[in-house]
Amino acid sequence: MTLLLPVHRRAFMGALLAAAVCASASAAQGAVAPSGSTPVNTFIGTQDEGNTFPGASAPFGMIQVSPTGEHYAGWRYSDARIRGFGHSFLSGAGCWEQGGQLSVLPVTGRIGPGGDFDSSKADGFNYKQYAATYTHDGEVGQAGYYKVKLTSYGGITAEATALTRAAAERYTFAPGTATGHLLLNVGQANERHSVVGSEVHVVDQRTVEGRITTKSFCGGAQYTTWFRMVFDQPVAAHGIWDDRGGFPGVMGPSQQGEARPHGVWVSFDLQNGKSVTAVSAISHVDAEGARANLKAEGLANGQPLTFDAMRAQAQTAWQKELGSVRIEGGSNDDRTVFYTALYHALLQPLTGSDADGRYRGYDNAIHTAKGWTYYEFFSLWDTYRAQNQLLALLRPQRARDIAQSVLKIREECGWLPRWGYANFDSNVMTGDPVTPFLVDLWRFGALKGREKEAYAALRENAFGVPPHLVRPQGRAGNPSYLRQGFVQYDRTFVAKGMDVDPHHGASATLEYALADSALATMAKSLGHTQDAQALSQRALNWRKVWDASVVDQPTGLRGFPRPRLLDASWFADLNGSYDPRGERGFHEGTAWQYQWLVPQDVPGLAAAMGGAAAALHRLDLFFDYDAIQADPAAVRKSWVVGAYSYYSQFRYNPNNEPDLHTPWMYTLMGQPWKTTTVLRAAETLFGNGPSGVTGNDDLGTMSAWYLFSALGLYPDAPGSGRFLMHAPRFPRAEIDLANGRTLRIEAPEAKPGERRFVQGVSFAGRPLSRVWLDWEQLQAAGTLQYKLSAQPDTTGWGTHARDLPRAPAGIAP
Repeated sequence: MTLLLPVHRRAFMGALLAAAVCASASAAQGAVAPSGSTPVNTFIGTQDEGNTFPGASAPFGMIQVSPTGEHYAGWRYSDARIRGFGHSFLSGAGCWEQGGQLSVLPVTGRIGPGGDFDSSKADGFNYKQYAATYTHDGEVGQAGYYKVKLTSYGGITAEATALTRAAAERYTFAPGTATGHLLLNVGQANERHSVVGSEVHVVDQRTVEGRITTKSFCGGAQYTTWFRMVFDQPVAAHGIWDDRGGFPGVMGPSQQGEARPHGVWVSFDLQNGKSVTAVSAISHVDAEGARANLKAEGLANGQPLTFDAMRAQAQTAWQKELGSVRIEGGSNDDRTVFYTALYHALLQPLTGSDADGRYRGYDNAIHTAKGWTYYEFFSLWDTYRAQNQLLALLRPQRARDIAQSVLKIREECGWLPRWGYANFDSNVMTGDPVTPFLVDLWRFGALKGREKEAYAALRENAFGVPPHLVRPQGRAGNPSYLRQGFVQYDRTFVAKGMDVDPHHGASATLEYALADSALATMAKSLGHTQDAQALSQRALNWRKVWDASVVDQPTGLRGFPRPRLLDASWFADLNGSYDPRGERGFHEGTAWQYQWLVPQDVPGLAAAMGGAAAALHRLDLFFDYDAIQADPAAVRKSWVVGAYSYYSQFRYNPNNEPDLHTPWMYTLMGQPWKTTTVLRAAETLFGNGPSGVTGNDDLGTMSAWYLFSALGLYPDAPGSGRFLMHAPRFPRAEIDLANGRTLRIEAPEAKPGERRFVQGVSFAGRPLSRVWLDWEQLQAAGTLQYKLSAQPDTTGWGTHARDLPRAPAGIAP
């Protein structure tokens, strides 16, 4: 999800962070990278609202350790000071109030009345006051490891690493420092992540425990994070601060309420060593969960793991994950961008079950996942479009556990989620993303044995509305949609959260219709014939919001989606007109961007636009095709105005999800070479620097999009099981699949940064004229071989009607 905020994109692209790249000589240009040398730069996306974090996390990890600064999402590369190192982050989300709990900062100086940290004043322990300056020189951001030099407090080197449920920090103080302190701030998290209550307890000379309750995610509900932290040496002195000041020697437990100062300082005698290592674990279940997680992953023989031992485990785990996809060719920057995208795509959803299998469900009760992993934090509006399919392809076992986790949410709270945050539905965003999300997982085999349960949950959601007292809002627009075929536009509709479908009735209608097309496919396959027929008809409801009389005045084009009111009349502005470049009735976009959200009925959409030729002309205008064909860098003028510049726009918006699939509309209309032109231009927005992600990364969605674009495959309409083919960016790729199989993608003529067009395709040694592979073909593995050329063949591969897919099974003609 990308959130509208008053910010603007900075031209920051050129910064290359060579010090942050973990690459070996064997990963040189032209060689297939072995699993031990996949380069990752975790600073990519930390500027210009990419909203990634540079710190340490395991794949799908529960805990993350990363710096916090002034930015609402936690960190921006240009932040001047580090307030602390938080222990919970999401990667790339657009909402405020996300993470940064348990903010730890190493400091020096005297703690006491009138001291550097004045214990007689509560404000002496405000992280906005004590935040440290730092330098990017020597800063390292690798998969599983982060390092930065603080220039305050005499100079302190901070390092972080993380496993799935436990993490370690090492703070190395300047030579000659006699005493070092760690400030454990439990009363402040990220800039806009409000702490509503906290508790902290100095357990003994090496241990601190506590819990932090926060408001979270676009005005969502509250949830609690429990933590336990142990140190590799005894604490020489300690104290607790609150809104009255500091209390030396107090062990607690101490509690505080909303937005009140609260924390612990622990001091260390550095005569026997200038470094202090803290090993910590968190839990969303209870204190015992944090203890169990620490014991399982942070201790060895009852003692904290050394920092170097945990770092070795963390980076070995990451190299195994990243090494499952191997690419050949391109510069080090090209390869770093690719593997960092893979890294970002493998961070979410987060592990939710503790080491003992317990997790806190959406009913706020404690449950146990036996023999599987429960996941949480589901950005479904974003991830159903690309990241979900990537995980199913690369990590089928995780995909099965993810699907089971979503079904457990429905079982435990009474309805399927839309944007699941911790153990509640935030109700952020609109439409029906859970349906395409789960239907795709069903199509990919991740719901085997649970098909009946999954279909019942999806049918309930598609044909009903949650009870008032159930927190998820589901398809709030269903009463109108089921009766009239569209979601009404009504800004006064009462929402359970920040968003609700009638607030964006036109785009919600398009999302519902797309979801219905996916569910129709599932219904037909499972033998629910009547449902399949009804859903296939509803898949055409996009036509109910298509107003053939609307004219885009600057271009003269006629026919666009348009919001409708509850009485079925068309929405009009105060002057009686309607502008398809306006955002009214559309969520984070305009009619120009949402008009393409009809992959289930491309022939019908083309007909509504005046025929295939007219539709292709409209696509050319949408992408400013002539400009980007002449110069791919023109995208920074034609497409990208700002990170949140999708309102009042009529061009392609690569920063946001609703039109991510649109480059492949060219392929679906018989002009596949234009898909390649658009993709190579869009890839210029991804670079090896802090601004190297366009828009919010949205829990790996933009990164997954880039990976599919670079590999030469992209998922077609949800539920179809099709992956559309296009010219790859790299000459060779190998993808490890389930059961030891390997998918090889070969395109010898490919050169990153240069356009090469598909002349022919073969799979498993047989020529292919059609533009897609089915899921079953991908799973059979083998070699997908592209023949590329510098010039497009406008009458060859993929240009004939017989080469194009029909509507997904179940969609009415």
